[in-house]
Amino acid sequence: MAFTMHSHSGQFCPGHAKDQLEDIVKHAISLGFTTMGLTEHMPRDSLEDLYPEELDDPQASLAALFPRHSAYLLEAQRLQAKYASQIHILIGFEGEFPRASYTSLITRLASSPSVDYFIGSLHHIGTTPIDYDASYYARAVALAGGTEEAAYAAYYDQQHALLTALRPRVVGHFDLVRLLSADPARDVRAAWPGVWARVRRNLALVASYGGWLECNSSALRKGLAEPYPGRAIAEEWVRLGGRFTLSDDSHGIAQVGTNYARALDYLASLGVASVWTLERDPHPGVGESGQKVRLVEKEVSIESVRDVVSKWS
Repeated sequence: MAFTMHSHSGQFCPGHAKDQLEDIVKHAISLGFTTMGLTEHMPRDSLEDLYPEELDDPQASLAALFPRHSAYLLEAQRLQAKYASQIHILIGFEGEFPRASYTSLITRLASSPSVDYFIGSLHHIGTTPIDYDASYYARAVALAGGTEEAAYAAYYDQQHALLTALRPRVVGHFDLVRLLSADPARDVRAAWPGVWARVRRNLALVASYGGWLECNSSALRKGLAEPYPGRAIAEEWVRLGGRFTLSDDSHGIAQVGTNYARALDYLASLGVASVWTLERDPHPGVGESGQKVRLVEKEVSIESVRDVVSKWS
């Protein structure tokens, strides 16, 4: 069975995603996906947290975020019910953590009865985006102390604060900091022992509370040689007995399932035989008296995903 735990649409992520959410769901069904996690970006609550494409009219951009999130949850529930016989839709969101005050906002958003989970992602060092473009990444490095080593250390310290405060079930693109690095393939184990110590600390924390790392294939379409997380981190995660889930981090129809064959080969090379997803009980809808539904962890063999992916070519 094929699935993704991380996806976006142009309908609710305007600016850097494409397509209507329903069209994306229909495309996933046509590919043979049996589970799809919808995880639009969470709303932000400060002008300083807006992205460059939102700055033409900052006040209007900020004012639109919370109503858009509410509209997303309603549409996700509609699609969950409409396509329940064809695909198992999970409803979530992708978190942001530019500062510790986002802990309470994420907690509040995650408390909605319709929300099954959220992805604990870090897209910033301090409050500066690190994956938008090279100029923003350079600014983040400068603010962290002027070296990439310092920037990586700051990133993993901020990630540790996120993990400690929120304990997300799914940790998004664990090593996103390497995307725009001068050397994304750098093995920090030998190059930067202090950074590696932080990586190991964070992985041990996620393992201690039973969280999952996503094997995120979007790194491959962005030109990296390996998915997130890279091999050194993935090997340490396997050593800890950690579980992987699977994500395309798609931002439109064209990216659904992109590079899954390569991601599966990567996982197999690590000795990983299965990935994990969630199953709602009941599905669709919310529980009795408007409560959250029960979530069951579901193990999926790599080969069963590969059986679906092999039919795409």
